[in-house]
Amino acid sequence: MNRAAAARAAGGRTAPTRHAALGLLAAALLAGCGTGTPGAAPEAPATPAPPATAPSGGTAAPDPSRSPAGRTPEGTLLVADFGADTVTFVDPGPDGSGRGGAPIASVKVGTAPYGLVVGEDGRAWVATAEGVAVVDTRQRTRLALIPYARESGPVTTGEYRGGGMGIAMAPDGEHVYVGVNVPGGDGAVEVIDTATREVTGTARVGMRPFDVDVSPDGREVYATDHDSFDVTAVDADTLATRRMEVAPYGTEGGLGSWLKPHYAVVRPSDGALLLPFEGERLAVLDPRTGRVTVERMTANTHQHGAALAPDGTLLVVGTGPIGPDDEDPSLTVRAPDGTERIVPLDGPHEDVAVSKDGRTAYVTGGFTRDGHWNGNTVVDLDDEKSEPVRLPAGNRPLGISVLRSGAARSSPEAGGSTAGEPDTP
Repeated sequence: MNRAAAARAAGGRTAPTRHAALGLLAAALLAGCGTGTPGAAPEAPATPAPPATAPSGGTAAPDPSRSPAGRTPEGTLLVADFGADTVTFVDPGPDGSGRGGAPIASVKVGTAPYGLVVGEDGRAWVATAEGVAVVDTRQRTRLALIPYARESGPVTTGEYRGGGMGIAMAPDGEHVYVGVNVPGGDGAVEVIDTATREVTGTARVGMRPFDVDVSPDGREVYATDHDSFDVTAVDADTLATRRMEVAPYGTEGGLGSWLKPHYAVVRPSDGALLLPFEGERLAVLDPRTGRVTVERMTANTHQHGAALAPDGTLLVVGTGPIGPDDEDPSLTVRAPDGTERIVPLDGPHEDVAVSKDGRTAYVTGGFTRDGHWNGNTVVDLDDEKSEPVRLPAGNRPLGISVLRSGAARSSPEAGGSTAGEPDTP
């Protein structure tokens, strides 16, 4: 009996008992963390390295010769190295195909970086266990590390570490919103003023804010609260909050349940949040009413990262089985009309980004649990017959972004052009 059948038999509520021990271990880890104040770190330049090599089982070394000093080409990938204290810039190869690609450089940002977001000015904001790092993507240097206002325990690594997780930027670029995990309790969304680089407000949200998104008009911020089975909407002006349960399988099992929300995307056409569950159900949340409708999905695998292509195609990462009837890792390519194509992946993956033209998906191989690999998988979204390409780069990469033309412009501190000036070729 698969998860959907079990849920129907139990009136829509189920918790796979064979994973209860893992869930209890997770709860113990959450409860066992203490408290403390994260510290700041000095600015860090790009890590110098020899030309790229990819030893068996190792991490490909950055090759600075692929990108002239002071210039990061549009289409470069930026990944958060959860297994290191860095972000890595990755050349995705000719036409972004992954073939012949390699890492360019790595920059120290802070302990166990998770999510990242890049603004139109080319600055990247990276959620680490210590604080939010600000990186100039043109000069490939760290400009600042902004400590969290909320205490989140000692600075550690691993799946249940405290500190920043999901992160997003307001449409006008004036604020960044980061979800802060507080082990054993409710998390927070912290508001950072991008001009002053200071935390200007904090809102209490649910447990383990895996993902953070912003409404198309910028009026609301949404934290996907993994361990409390809900999404918290935060008013961007007042920081008032309201929680909306999103639990298409029910909440039975609590911390021991695998059937919890992970990542979401906001549909531009109506502002609805799309949250995939287990390759079986797509929860569509109307944030105005809190109402959830469920649409069928077909991958039948545990799902994490999600992204939207420019044409509205939904991309969802399947991390692999959690039960005996589950399918292997995959990338779901779901058209706006609901039809799906399932692309098999080699091993667990975590998150996904899409190229500017919507023709290529980049899936990180990091994974929050064991089984990760140090690289990214490149999927051609146009050619259904093409095989995914494995691109070694990064160290347990989780968050990912494709640098747009703005990334070729430096921030004012680096003496480059600003967002209002012409793009650098």
